Amino acid sequence: LQGTGSNDVIIDESVFVPDYRTHKRSDGYNCINNQTNPMYSMPWAQTFIRIVNTPHIGALKRALKLFIETRTAAASTDPTKLAADVETQTRVAKVKNIIHELESVLYSNFNEMEANNWQPSIDQRILYRYQGSIVIDKCIDAIDTLFDVAGGRSVFLGHPLQQIWNDIHIARAHVANSPAAFARNLGSTMLGLDNTDFFI
Repeated sequence: LQGTGSNDVIIDESVFVPDYRTHKRSDGYNCINNQTNPMYSMPWAQTFIRIVNTPHIGALKRALKLFIETRTAAASTDPTKLAADVETQTRVAKVKNIIHELESVLYSNFNEMEANNWQPSIDQRILYRYQGSIVIDKCIDAIDTLFDVAGGRSVFLGHPLQQIWNDIHIARAHVANSPAAFARNLGSTMLGLDNTDFFI
């Protein structure tokens, strides 16, 4: 990941921002908006928490495609480059399954929200928050599964698999992709305690 980072915007002149152009964090939690489309009733955080991890499911799909292409190419002296290698087959199957699980949960969550007129319950929102937060950990497990046997060339800068490996690992640094607190909140609310996360 070689982005430019966060940048401050400095406004030298006073400007007027009308209320209808503002959106408070509490409005996002309480689903308050001035829109008529029911989709705008969806809690804003439910969209945001998926923005920081869903692209990595796509990156993982690309990594699997690249990996398969190199396994089915001309063989070298490395036996793990052979498509008939049992270890390679097992790794490919594992990664395919992880991708399927991640996509299934993502689609299920948004289908449930749509069925509820884009107004999921607090309990659903807590669960979705946790499920979104573990995407990167699962992607890391999957990309490492491939990268460990991807061969020496894959470690060079500029190699597409190396870039994907780096991108997925760096995504773990985002607070939304750190599941510990969200797991505690989910578990505690299931055990009868109050919700402590209002960015859901």
